Amino acid sequence: MTRSRLLFAALWLFAAPSLAAPKLPSTCEPVGGEAAGAEAAFTPEARQALDAIVRAELSQGPVAGLSVGITRGSQRWVCAYGYRDVVKKLPATPRTTYRLASITKSFTAVAVLQLVEQGKLDLDADIHSLVASYPAKQWTVTVRDLLGHLSGVPTYDGLASSDNVKALGTQEAISVFAQKPLSFEPRSRYLYSTWGYNLLGAAVEAASGQSYRDYLREHVFQRAGMAHADLDVIATRDEHQAAGYRVKDGVLKSSRFLDVSSRFGGGGTRGSVDDLLGFGRAVLDHRLVRRETMGRMQASMATSDGRLTDYGMGFATYPLRGHYLVAHAGGQPETTTLLVMFPAEDTVIALATNIEGEAKRLRRLSIRLMEGVLEDGVTRRDAHFADPVDSVVYEGLGRIASYGLAYHQWATRGPGTLPPDEDLPGAFARVAELLDRKLIAKDGRAALERIRGGHDPRMGAVFIRVGAHMARTLEKAHGAERLAAYPTEGPLSFFADYLAACDAQGLPEAERFGGTLRADLLRFVAGWKRAQVPALLRQRLDEVKDPEAHWPSLKKLAAAAPDVRPDFSDELLRVADGFAWRKQPALRLRWLERAVELQPRSVDARLALSQALLLAKRDDEVVPHLREALATPQGALALAPAAFLKRVVLEAESAQVGLGLVRAGVALHPDSPELWESLAKRERSQGHKAEAKAALRQARRAREGRPEVTAPSESTGRTGAEQQGSGPVPDDHGLVRSRQSP
Repeated sequence: MTRSRLLFAALWLFAAPSLAAPKLPSTCEPVGGEAAGAEAAFTPEARQALDAIVRAELSQGPVAGLSVGITRGSQRWVCAYGYRDVVKKLPATPRTTYRLASITKSFTAVAVLQLVEQGKLDLDADIHSLVASYPAKQWTVTVRDLLGHLSGVPTYDGLASSDNVKALGTQEAISVFAQKPLSFEPRSRYLYSTWGYNLLGAAVEAASGQSYRDYLREHVFQRAGMAHADLDVIATRDEHQAAGYRVKDGVLKSSRFLDVSSRFGGGGTRGSVDDLLGFGRAVLDHRLVRRETMGRMQASMATSDGRLTDYGMGFATYPLRGHYLVAHAGGQPETTTLLVMFPAEDTVIALATNIEGEAKRLRRLSIRLMEGVLEDGVTRRDAHFADPVDSVVYEGLGRIASYGLAYHQWATRGPGTLPPDEDLPGAFARVAELLDRKLIAKDGRAALERIRGGHDPRMGAVFIRVGAHMARTLEKAHGAERLAAYPTEGPLSFFADYLAACDAQGLPEAERFGGTLRADLLRFVAGWKRAQVPALLRQRLDEVKDPEAHWPSLKKLAAAAPDVRPDFSDELLRVADGFAWRKQPALRLRWLERAVELQPRSVDARLALSQALLLAKRDDEVVPHLREALATPQGALALAPAAFLKRVVLEAESAQVGLGLVRAGVALHPDSPELWESLAKRERSQGHKAEAKAALRQARRAREGRPEVTAPSESTGRTGAEQQGSGPVPDDHGLVRSRQSP
């Protein structure tokens, strides 16, 4: 990023102060100090811009401690905010250590691949041959399967299986799950499993002859310069370790006690943000394993039927808006962590907080920091289309641009490789078929499902191959600097330039986009140019002092650009969230209604509004909103029974809201036994015995193919004065993609 652009970004940020930014203490690593080693600091303007991004995020919701670190090439910035111990008022500092939780899986994977390089481990070895205490199963489970969460080794199956309070050794930790059967045949599905990584930790011990702790300290932590990293046991903690908290009813409470030795290989370490940066830099510099090995670790694995899992060997890995992202997240009692690396841009972002359950916040903050460091501080927004066919076509264009740019950059500037470039004309023809308006109009849901698999091996990876060819063509035509600008400008700019390059270079017709698709592209580009709000090009609504002042402009935009316009739903929902944690439900509801008014096809906006309506006991308004969302191709996938239940588990604000949503779900899908069974469980937990029995009868009828003739009414039923906290959030998790578009 140029100095002038960074200064411009900083001035924009400071021209409109963030929402009631809290007066939090902050401590930053000395500029040019010993901790930075040979690395240089970002410019003062860049540091101010990054600090403003963090403080804007911290203005939204309760805060304890947060440590942030970024490196890009030789530039470095590390700061800590808030308190490592809220009760004692001890500030967080760059030296503060946190539980690293599931980021431990990346350390374990590196250890395994080091031993593979040394010939001491075989990726295709049966784990039973390495860990004798893990009995042979109905199918062979290999080291490779375990690394990619394709093994079928189950994950926690209840609070009792994940809630350990005593120290366990390796064999004791394995015994917790050793007798459980595999959940499925290896490679047929993806299932994130901390237990599987415990097996890999045990394999490290068997192959190296060292304890897991000694091996990591000598071969991973020391080589990566991770001075404060260690296993998280009482003996390794010192005065710098952060105390842990959880949020309940908008208030910080102390975390429950958990001994993480039971998940040693999948979530048993601690360290500082500086340690995470050291690991990230060692990964990018190939100081832990060879470049070729790291390329294999960063490549997404696939199921046996050819679906990419977005997870390699120890890392989540996928395109994000044209950047190739390699990352891992972690969550446990006491902590939430996130490590994000961009190999093609030589950039690492590390985040750690001592509040649990903050995965969405850290992901959002990482994207904002990415925008500040890699995208000149521009706020990138998706496009909202009134026409459902247009929305599906645009999602396809966005995926081609994102996958193409990311894979091209990863293969040319990182350790990655591209799929074989065979039959390029056939790949272009397949893309044209996937984006054909007539086929999309016949069945939008099925068309969208095919488009969302356009990068998969089972589909010939056509989005990757076509997109990478486009990126190569544009780099030859305009140079690397122009290519690096497309993640900021978005897919329409990428496609418009490719259309011009085709004409200028006389590319063969088989490598062009013609007919209706070309017309769609030109129409989208023209509409997008007319639909911008200049005052918000470098600002997010949820980060300005007075979002109300911008509402008239947004309403005017909706009237002036009814067909295509920037999608502000995420920002509007964030504004509403700010009022939620400040306990101003009326203002929250107003902004959620505005989100639906401005983006009526937004599934996220409709679902968020539905939750607020349930809290306001306006239950009869919920199902109509969800029906509107279900009528869109995106909603037909996002609100299908299994996906709907997953969202309820992850997003429901309370037991009352979860119950109301599932009641709405059976109104939408009266023939779904899974929804009826979930409803029965939730009714029973609320003490509604009659309703639970009725739901179970409906579930049996649905399973027998005889759903009840009379579906539930449009109302979600009981308003429910009873309300209790949401169920426990899983302790360990991978880096979940919050949006369907890459």
